[in-house]
Amino acid sequence: MLSRVADSVFWMSRYIERAENLARFLDVTMTLTLDLPSDSVEPWEQLLVITDTLEDFTRLYGEPDQEKVIRFLTVDDLNPASMLTSLAKARENARCVRETISSEMWEQVNTIYLDVNAAVSGNQIELMPHAFFSRVKFASHQFIGVTDSTMAHGESWHFNRLGRLLERAEKTSRLLDVKYVKQPDSTPNDFFMDDLQWSSLLKAASAHEMYRKKFGRIEPRRVAEFLVLDREFPRAAHYCLLRCEESVHAISGTKSGTYANIAEQRIGRLCANLDYLSIEEIIERGIHQFLEGLRNDLYACGDAVTETFFHM
Repeated sequence: MLSRVADSVFWMSRYIERAENLARFLDVTMTLTLDLPSDSVEPWEQLLVITDTLEDFTRLYGEPDQEKVIRFLTVDDLNPASMLTSLAKARENARCVRETISSEMWEQVNTIYLDVNAAVSGNQIELMPHAFFSRVKFASHQFIGVTDSTMAHGESWHFNRLGRLLERAEKTSRLLDVKYVKQPDSTPNDFFMDDLQWSSLLKAASAHEMYRKKFGRIEPRRVAEFLVLDREFPRAAHYCLLRCEESVHAISGTKSGTYANIAEQRIGRLCANLDYLSIEEIIERGIHQFLEGLRNDLYACGDAVTETFFHM
């Protein structure tokens, strides 16, 4: 498989996942602010931290508020990580590999992009934000379903899955981390949110229902454990990395438990670390410190995939 094709498939999937994450984060934040004072800035500032865009936003627009942040994260041309920009990049990558992906996949990517453009032109984001964000989320889910149903599960499919799940694991870790970053002097037993905020965090990760089914009552330790270490929930960091490990071995043709390149080594080592880690150890180390380290490891895994498969 040509490295440029693998690169395009990888980033096509990653950009669509990024756009879906933005839709979920924005939708949940809007719902959360209904129970807060109308001039509350913190939820919007936190959202910019989660998406790693606070510095760029502050430089351009100053103090965040709902209207400015929503526009910045959805359609602003000055934000290279906005939803519309991400979908445009996904569409361009899909266009470059139309001979590799299925026609249904191309149609779905194109439809998502055109729908968001139409929503912007018709002011649907301002008039019906929940309906708009829901459409983006479900369009992304449809893309995953179409991909699994119409694409041969060979190298291209595995690169597609790698891109999606590396992006997903990084955003899950950042979502959880932002709740602790403002409390650097806390003890390991300190948790700083009420049930409403913990519930909104789970909803932002599309994890609320599955968490409730597994644990029932919301407990901060359990939430952190579920989003980081769970092996079965598709948005937990550990689950994402286990599937990434499967994909790099499938691409390279090596056996599990061995490695033939730096991508397999880094992803396998990170999976092994999570395999034997407990939530008590994470809390003792400090949740923020652990998640910051996890995120750096995820960046290193992404760099290793690029170095191993795309720069050949």
